[in-house]
Amino acid sequence: MPDVRATDLPDVSELHARRVPGDFLDCYSVPSDMNPRQAGEVITDFPGWAQFLLLIRRIMTAPFGLDNDGPQVTDKIGIFPVESETETELIAGFNDKHLDFRVSVLQHDDQVSLATWVSPHNIGGRLYLAAIMPFHIAIARNALARVARA
Repeated sequence: MPDVRATDLPDVSELHARRVPGDFLDCYSVPSDMNPRQAGEVITDFPGWAQFLLLIRRIMTAPFGLDNDGPQVTDKIGIFPVESETETELIAGFNDKHLDFRVSVLQHDDQVSLATWVSPHNIGGRLYLAAIMPFHIAIARNALARVARA
């Protein structure tokens, strides 16, 4: 298994500009020279078990009117609308009723980092974040392991 590490998000990431007290931010990194778009394509090519978890999420959140597909845009990485892209970082995600979230795929110092920023709007957003955390960690670590192997 590739060496996926929990790390601090490198200072060069534009995701830092969003963070305020109370927000969630995590980051995992793996050695790789893959560019952000390519790494993002690998990351969002979810294995079957992760697709199953996303299906369960869709079913469980439907009664609450949460957005499962994001806004309709032409530039997406997997299901996530691309917000910005440079040679070194791709940021994707969207705002929803319960929280705003973005993911960053960053190429820096021969590492690909995958960071997730979440700003909960209310108790529902905080409960949702707590409920999905174990799954989020497993999916993020698996995604970067796949980047390292690619």
